[in-house]
Amino acid sequence: MVAEARERQQDSTVVPTEPAGHPELRVLPEWPRDTIAVLVTADPALHAIPVSWPVRAGDKRILLSLRNNRGSLARLRDSAEVALVILGGGNVALSARGRAEVIADPMPEAEDYVAVAIAVEVIDDHRQGAFLVDAGIQRTVVDEAEFQYLEARFATLREMAREGK
Repeated sequence: MVAEARERQQDSTVVPTEPAGHPELRVLPEWPRDTIAVLVTADPALHAIPVSWPVRAGDKRILLSLRNNRGSLARLRDSAEVALVILGGGNVALSARGRAEVIADPMPEAEDYVAVAIAVEVIDDHRQGAFLVDAGIQRTVVDEAEFQYLEARFATLREMAREGK
């Protein structure tokens, strides 16, 4: 049974790219609005934090809002190399690796947040033939005001993406 499952998985996977040994995507896929991602920074130790609702701002660009008192913000200012892990509905499973920069400090209408752009250099494709990501991390709103604030920041990031910022 295990051998049969492995054969099916091998038949359904994308041919690995060299030299990484795993598939890469040429462009970022679309993902649902309410996606929660994980931002990885280094100092040189690795640190990972969840970030809400990253915005696809092009084939190789992602925007996100980051609270201005986060250690991750200080780390990415010191070392721009980051990775953003996205597991989202519609079978999105990837790591976007690249360079981050603050593009608005503070964000318009959000004095305690900055807008960060990630210029994606490599998109690691983590999808597997044997499993599908039906839905990403799910949350329940317990503070309606904070949820509305998140929606406003998301709208600002979408506008920045449309304007090419």
